[in-house]
Amino acid sequence: MLFEYLLRRLSLLLFMVFTLTVFTFSLSYLFPGELLANVSGQVNPSFSQSQQLTEKYHLNEGVIVQYLAFLQRILHGDWGVSLSSGQSVFDHVVKLFPATLELCVYALGVAILVGIPSGIVASAYHKRWPEKVINSLSLLGFSVPIFWLALLLIMIFCLGLGLFPMSGRIGLLYEVEPISNFILLDIVLQGFPYQGLAFVDALHHLALPTIVLAMYPTTVLIRFTRDSMLDVLEQNYIKTARAKGLNRRQLIMHHALRNALLPVIKQIGLQFSTLITLAMITEVIFSWPGVGRWLIDSIYQRDYPAIQGGLLAVSMFVILANMLAEFSHTLFDPISRNQAHGKV
Repeated sequence: MLFEYLLRRLSLLLFMVFTLTVFTFSLSYLFPGELLANVSGQVNPSFSQSQQLTEKYHLNEGVIVQYLAFLQRILHGDWGVSLSSGQSVFDHVVKLFPATLELCVYALGVAILVGIPSGIVASAYHKRWPEKVINSLSLLGFSVPIFWLALLLIMIFCLGLGLFPMSGRIGLLYEVEPISNFILLDIVLQGFPYQGLAFVDALHHLALPTIVLAMYPTTVLIRFTRDSMLDVLEQNYIKTARAKGLNRRQLIMHHALRNALLPVIKQIGLQFSTLITLAMITEVIFSWPGVGRWLIDSIYQRDYPAIQGGLLAVSMFVILANMLAEFSHTLFDPISRNQAHGKV
């Protein structure tokens, strides 16, 4: 049964990757301008260069041959050249994606640390004032647009109180060599004399973008954990344990919590993929040097090879994050494999 489930999910993954690559490949034909410039990133090449690029990208052959050549270039890291910078698109993605991933990981950690305990507390005090307060705050956080929240926090904590910086990953006083492109990890690995001060400065730069980005998944986890806990507390085995004299704390900690967190695990993975898309807005507002800001700038600059490569990288990561969340949920909850039998 496990093998069949993994086979179904693998086939779905391959189909989604195939659809994504077909769509990304077709963008070269959908973008305005010359096909050769959209594919290669070379503007106004000479006649000999045009002939070489045409042979390299198989533009004088059929669409299927071009698509197969496109897949081969993707696997070898040849994603074209950016029209604005003249550098490799793949190098841009490798350099900038860790910044986006770092921001999303910290935001998800904040969402888990705040959202799940808050949802448990709300379910423990059902129809009482703690639940009403938590539900009101989660509804408010869910309704507030993240760009408005970001601007509000900048106005209060940056311009008004001067507690946090407005942009960037670290101050200009510190020169951190990009080893892994994860700023906190690079500070620890480099270990220069002002390591502690640089680490604190990087945390100051990271605080407001993390809070803004974590707002949406936190509210979702609060509501989802609360609903899952309330559903488990209505099960017959919980009623039996309550009849034996267990108090509400014992019911939640020893009987309900483990089963209630199973669907929450899947939701955590889904929220992580959502954070990748929400990070684009956050990176633009806070000038965070990630792949989302780079992709938005590429759209404004009409840098078509960069748009194509950035879309491919972000979409591929979202697909893999969703599949990893599905596998994790199945690993902890084998019953879900039987429930998902036959589904695509």
